[in-house]
Amino acid sequence: MIDPRLPKYQWGQRVKAAVDLINDGSFPDAPANGLLIGAGAIGEIVQVGRHTEANVPIYLVEYGERLVVGCLEEEITML
Repeated sequence: MIDPRLPKYQWGQRVKAAVDLINDGSFPDAPANGLLIGAGAIGEIVQVGRHTEANVPIYLVEYGERLVVGCLEEEITML
């Protein structure tokens, strides 16, 4: 069993995208493999969860008013 990694970021924290965030198929209204959020975009963490198989934190980050993207720690940085 993989030991759980504690979250580096917390709910309500403002972060920015460290890399371009690409649609992995989770957004049916956006083109597959299309750009969702460009690197440097500012967002706010609205929920912190956990990937059950890898046992790593997953962050739901709200970018703008209507786009919430699941991010790994290496995909976001603190402001």
